[in-house]
Amino acid sequence: MNRAELFIPGQTRVMGILNTTPDSFADGGLWAAREPALGHAVHMAEMGADIIDIGGESTRPGAQEVSIQEELDRVIPLVEAVVRETGLPVSVDTSKPEVMEAAVKSGACMINDVYALRREGALDMAAGLHVPVCIMHMQGRPRDMQQEPRYSDVVGEVIQFLLARAGVCEVAGIPRGNIVIDPGFGFGKSHQHNIDLFRAIPRFCETGYPVLVGVSRKTLLGTLTSRPVSERVAASIAAAVLAAQAGAAMVRVHDVAETVDALKVAKALA
Repeated sequence: MNRAELFIPGQTRVMGILNTTPDSFADGGLWAAREPALGHAVHMAEMGADIIDIGGESTRPGAQEVSIQEELDRVIPLVEAVVRETGLPVSVDTSKPEVMEAAVKSGACMINDVYALRREGALDMAAGLHVPVCIMHMQGRPRDMQQEPRYSDVVGEVIQFLLARAGVCEVAGIPRGNIVIDPGFGFGKSHQHNIDLFRAIPRFCETGYPVLVGVSRKTLLGTLTSRPVSERVAASIAAAVLAAQAGAAMVRVHDVAETVDALKVAKALA
C-alpha cells in the first residue's frame, strides 16, 4: 500500500490507537494482553477506523525505553492478528529499525516514528521497506521533552524541521509520495506551543505533505477543560473535527466511533 491508497484528497482518515504498553498515558495496561488488544482492534474496525496504529513502547512524557525484544514481543503477534482479523491497514508506532522490519514483514503497511527516522539504522530500514512513513517533530526525548521546551518561533521551527527531515528521507530513497508529517503535539511543547501549532495546521498542509494530527486526550485538552484523561472524549472529538476542517489528512484517536460520527456530521453540515 502506498500513500495514495491510504489517503483520499478532501477526506480525513481516522487512525485508531492501539497501545500494547502498561504505561501509556491514556490507556496504559488496558490492551497489554493480546486477546483484549485484538478485541479492541476489531471493535475499532467495526466502528469505522481507517487504519490501526500499534505501538509497543510508551512515548508519554517521562517514559523509559524498552528493549528491542520486549517491543517485538508486544507488537509483532498483534500486528499479524489485527491484519488477519480486521483486514484494515496497520501502522507500527516505533523508532527501532528491527521492529519496523519485523512489523512490515508481518503485514504492517506504514511506519509511524516519533523520532522522524533519526535513530541509528531507522532511515535506511524505512527506505528499504517501501511503505509510507510518518515523521514527527519532537524536541528532546520522551524522558525529558517536557522540561521547559523553548522555541523562538515554534510554527516556523517545526515546519522547517519536518521539511528538512522529509528532504533527508527523499535523498535516502523514500519517495515524496510516501511521506506524511506530524507536528508532534505534546512532544516537547508547552501549552501555548501546542495552541500555536494547532492554529497553524493549514500552514503544515501547505507544504504538500499529508498532515497527521494527534491530540486525542492529551494534556492540551486537559488544561483547556480541567478534566482528567478519562473525561476528555468530548474535547478530543472537538479537536479532531477542527483538525479535519483545517485540512488534516488523518487524525490519530482513542475514541474511534465518536470521532467517525462527528466527522460525518461536520462534513455533511459544513
